[in-house]
Amino acid sequence: MRVYVPLSLPRLAEAHKAGELGPGPLTAYAVTPALREWYVSDDIEELEYAALNRAALASLRMIAGEPDAPRKRVVVALDVPDGAAVADPDRGLDPGALGEVRIADAVRLAKAAAVHVDAGEAEKDVAIAAAALGAADQGDDDAQFVVDGAEDHELLWFAVQEIPNLLGQGD
Repeated sequence: MRVYVPLSLPRLAEAHKAGELGPGPLTAYAVTPALREWYVSDDIEELEYAALNRAALASLRMIAGEPDAPRKRVVVALDVPDGAAVADPDRGLDPGALGEVRIADAVRLAKAAAVHVDAGEAEKDVAIAAAALGAADQGDDDAQFVVDGAEDHELLWFAVQEIPNLLGQGD
């Protein structure tokens, strides 16, 4: 099962140093029955893209709580055994938890399929979106529009071997 783990760049640096995402439990996003029902599609690529976007929103929330973190959303894509990622049945229909799963244990970073990170030109919009999250959560439509604007930026794909370069530790 493909899952998407939201992070910030500082949390990616911690995972890189430790060699794993963890400790568990980890919150991730995946194609769950609730996400399928909400998205109304049978196309697995579209559904995985929706799960990736849910993880990107969770990354935005992390960034909002980390004032010193660079304003770039980070999502690590992992393949885990089918039973390793479990959706909470009590939160399945909660719109804020669509696609959310828990992974009980830490996962070796080397098992990651890819890392998705915002490009530099997204930083301004991501910063504005992070600042608007609180108001959007309180029902402010203008703030929600600003938060949704961060989604206009596609996350870039990077191989796991490129993490040092993403963190500014490359040659």
